[in-house]
Amino acid sequence: MKYGIYYAYWEKEWGGDFLPYVAKVKELGFDVLEVACGDFHNQPDSYFHALRETAKENDIILTGGYGPRAEHNLASPDPSVVENALSFYNEIFRKMDIADIRSIGGALYSYWPVDYNNELDKDGDLERSIQGMRKLADIAGRYGITLNMEVLNRFEGYLINDAREGLAYVRAVDKPNVKLMLDTFHMNIEEDSLIEPILLAGKDLGHVHVGEPNRKPPREGRMPWKEIGEALRKIGFEGAVVMEPFVTMGGQVGKDIRIWRDISQGATENDLDRDAAKSVAFLRSVFEE
Repeated sequence: MKYGIYYAYWEKEWGGDFLPYVAKVKELGFDVLEVACGDFHNQPDSYFHALRETAKENDIILTGGYGPRAEHNLASPDPSVVENALSFYNEIFRKMDIADIRSIGGALYSYWPVDYNNELDKDGDLERSIQGMRKLADIAGRYGITLNMEVLNRFEGYLINDAREGLAYVRAVDKPNVKLMLDTFHMNIEEDSLIEPILLAGKDLGHVHVGEPNRKPPREGRMPWKEIGEALRKIGFEGAVVMEPFVTMGGQVGKDIRIWRDISQGATENDLDRDAAKSVAFLRSVFEE
């Protein structure tokens, strides 16, 4: 397994410059830096060449994430929205290819965060999403990119809320580069067990997000990290385990993640760095016993 962290742990706005984080996460003890792909279309190709070279120099693997905006909703009943999404993703994948990013995860099957003021048509949206995802998988396949379907809690999404729904979706799409993505934060809300979904996913598990129930970096406490690591080893998981901590208020990140108190308790950047380094060392110790 490879261990990573999402760059937004340090940020209040999505997007931005990922280059400074490559050396930072290497120094903190990570193998992987996960970046947000939603604004790649606003950056020139030269930026992604630089990102690739910087990652190579620091021996860091890059992975991508995206919580699709509503205009990129593959489940939309409006064909023009779906076509817009496919065109958008094609450009994102092209730039991911330049940066040598071979994996992207998130609610790619829908949009995020969901507007629950709108009337929902889960069955219809699910069928439209499956059809759109088959097309998207073919586009991603041209670039050697894997699409990881993130299972979200009910407050953030409605199409895929547990591992069984996620696996049913992945198997309905039936494309080799479409995998399941589990996140312990969402699992803690929706699943009866934090172990069984991993075992159930087996070879279909493509990516893992980890974090405490309050979205702090993983640490010794009430989460069964040892057992989670054992389950990942049991299924032979060799992908990325990426922590996705959100602990500071403010900006669009704080708004979207619903952080209404300073979970970090006034942490400085050095404090955040220290906590991240301690967390990845802890994960390695319990996942590789």
